[in-house]
Amino acid sequence: MNHNEITRVQDYLRQTFGNPEINLKAPEKDTLPAEFYINDEFIGVIYRDVDDGEVSYALNMSILEEDLPPGVL
Repeated sequence: MNHNEITRVQDYLRQTFGNPEINLKAPEKDTLPAEFYINDEFIGVIYRDVDDGEVSYALNMSILEEDLPPGVL
């Protein structure tokens, strides 16, 4: 993802989730996904996909079991 795409996706996410603390960090290489943060906490990655000339972005978020509140298993 290039800088312009990252800015556009970041603005979209901030508006959609009503959270100005959302930040996307550019990858070291344009072929890698951008990193998604809220404040300083890593949330996931955003992939850019091109299919039949159409561009889309996919958010991949992993939730660790240890981060969940206690519950019945």
